[in-house]
Amino acid sequence: MKTIIYVHPWEGSFNHAILENVKKKFDQKHEDYQVIDLYKDQFNPTFSAEELSMFNAGDTPYLKVKEYQKMIKDSSDLVFIFPIWWFYLPGILKGFFDKVMLKKFAYQVDEQGTWTGLLTNIKKVTVITTASMTKEILKASGDPIQGLFINGTLGSVGITPDKVNWLHFGNVETASPEEHTAFLEKILDYYLITIGYLFNFNSFSKLIISMTPLAHSIPLLPDLPPALSKA
Repeated sequence: MKTIIYVHPWEGSFNHAILENVKKKFDQKHEDYQVIDLYKDQFNPTFSAEELSMFNAGDTPYLKVKEYQKMIKDSSDLVFIFPIWWFYLPGILKGFFDKVMLKKFAYQVDEQGTWTGLLTNIKKVTVITTASMTKEILKASGDPIQGLFINGTLGSVGITPDKVNWLHFGNVETASPEEHTAFLEKILDYYLITIGYLFNFNSFSKLIISMTPLAHSIPLLPDLPPALSKA
C-alpha cells in the first residue's frame, strides 16, 4: 500500500497538479494507494491539554490520529507532497508529525535512553516539494529538508535516508509552463524507473498533455508574502 500525504489547501496550486499526476499514474498501473489530505481533513495540528497529558504514554484521544497511524502501518511506501513556506514544512505538516508519530507507534525509548525508530515497514519514501527558492539555496540555508526532515525527523522514526528520495521544484513563481510540465514528467519518470512500471509512451504523452492546462494556469495566492504564493 502506498500512502500519499498531501499538504496544500488550494486546488489551483501546482502541488495539486502534482497530486493529480501521481494519483493518475497509480490508477493507470492499478497500484493500491490512499491519500491523507491534511487540509481537506481539517486536521488540527495544535495540542490540547488533554492530548499533552497522554503524550508521554504514547496515547491520544484524537481519533483522526489513530486513523492516520493505521494508514501508515498498513503502508510500505509514503509520498509527501508539500510546498516549502519560510524555509520549512507547512505548520500543519509539522503538527502531523508532532501528534501522529507517538511513542510506541513511531519510536520507543528503553531504560537506558536508547531511541529506536519503529516504522521499519516503510521501505520507500518520496518527498516532493515546491518553493520559490532552489534546492541549492535551501541547502545553503540550513538544509531544512534533507538535513532536518529527511535525515532527522524521518530517520528518527526508522526511515533511513537511503530509503528516501527528494524531488524539488524551485523558482515555482517564475518558471515557465514548459518547466512546470517537465517537472511533472520528471516525477512520473522517477516512478517508472524506481518502481519498475511498464512504460507506454503514447499513454504517458497523453497524460502529460492532459495535465498541461494545470501547469499553465497557476495564479498567485492573494494576500500572501512571496514565500507562500503560487506553490
